[in-house]
Amino acid sequence: MPSFPRPGSVTVCEINRDLITADNLSDDRAKDTYGKVLGMVFAPVPFQSDELASSSPDRQESEQRGREEGEGLFSTLHGIISHSIKPLLHPDHVHLLPEVDLQGVSWHQHKHIVAFISGSTQVIVRDYEDSEGKDACILTSDSQRDVKVLEWRPNGGRSLSVGCKGGICIWAPSYPGNAASVRSGAASFLGALSRGPGTRWTLVDFLRSQNGEQITALSWSPDGRYLASASYESSSFTIWDVAQGLGTPIRRGFGGISILKWSPTGDYFFAAKFDGTFYLWETNTWTSEPWSSTSGFVTGATWDPEGHMILLAFAGSLTLGSIHFASKPPSLDAHLLPVDLPDIVSLTGSQGIEKIAWDASGERLAVSYKGGDDIYEGLIAIYDARRTPLISLSLIGFIRGPGDNPKPLAFSFHDKFKQGPLLSVCWSSGFCCTYPLIFRSHLLP
Repeated sequence: MPSFPRPGSVTVCEINRDLITADNLSDDRAKDTYGKVLGMVFAPVPFQSDELASSSPDRQESEQRGREEGEGLFSTLHGIISHSIKPLLHPDHVHLLPEVDLQGVSWHQHKHIVAFISGSTQVIVRDYEDSEGKDACILTSDSQRDVKVLEWRPNGGRSLSVGCKGGICIWAPSYPGNAASVRSGAASFLGALSRGPGTRWTLVDFLRSQNGEQITALSWSPDGRYLASASYESSSFTIWDVAQGLGTPIRRGFGGISILKWSPTGDYFFAAKFDGTFYLWETNTWTSEPWSSTSGFVTGATWDPEGHMILLAFAGSLTLGSIHFASKPPSLDAHLLPVDLPDIVSLTGSQGIEKIAWDASGERLAVSYKGGDDIYEGLIAIYDARRTPLISLSLIGFIRGPGDNPKPLAFSFHDKFKQGPLLSVCWSSGFCCTYPLIFRSHLLP
């Protein structure tokens, strides 16, 4: 029987398919349940969130007013951009943007450092390894406007990329006697410092997008050398050689781009568009194979750990799709198969899938969904995933966030612990909470 968190409770963690709850957020409860196993506790990080977005016809007006007053994470991720639309080229794409799983929270590949979007111009970084910096650090700059997506650079120290209006901000930490260096030839306005105690962060580069486009998709190559970026406003994506500050645009098709995802091995690259088409690229010669969907455009995509398949969510569909490669790279021979989500409709009354995240072990899948009845609305479903080699899923239970009527705005896995992954969720109630999913019983004391 799937674990269900009663209304008014909050989820703490998973222990071997049992999702533990508490009456309220408490470090003591976390210590009792998982602290001794992991050797640390992940305290929630508060941020200033907007109230829940209105679903009324006045939503656009209220979101515009929210931007003017200093918008928080919810309208940042779900708001509708209206200032730089090209109505003749992309009349509907801006309205579809809230449907896409924008990456609003990201864990460092090797460190216990999480970053998440906390406002239209702000990013919060929380370093759980910094004993002196218990308070989070705020990254903000005049160049960092209308933030939509972020991602840590793999194998690049502590370098964070932030997609915003007009380009990409690159942040790096500065230490006493060892200041972060700004790229040679970069703009003179760089060098802005973060706010808050602890480590100081410096804006070391700003990669300008074509025609000042809003960046809404980012993906690093696994070696950290190249950064792919795209906008809902454009049919092309750009591959950046970040060290040189040089970008190469690549175009296929006509629709604005919704999602970019480099495979874990770097052999393949996935790009999806709002017109329902998507492309699989092999990165040896940058050859692509076009696909099209009859279930709406791709709203979420996540690779398996080996890069042998990619799991997709589609607008308006309660069934996922998995693309399996039939042979080794650079072959683009692949098959698209349906993946059912057991119990999601019968239990929740959901109307569609919102976001998906797959941990690096391939054993846990997190799913948020649209709608649902009163007691299931706003929860995250946690599935046990098996690959044999086709994907089969079984529902473990649901995660409930803190506060009144919380809804998940963004979530992402961190995979450093051997006992199981961490799932971090930014909630509309103004907390970024981290949930250890501990399910490898032979590693438990």
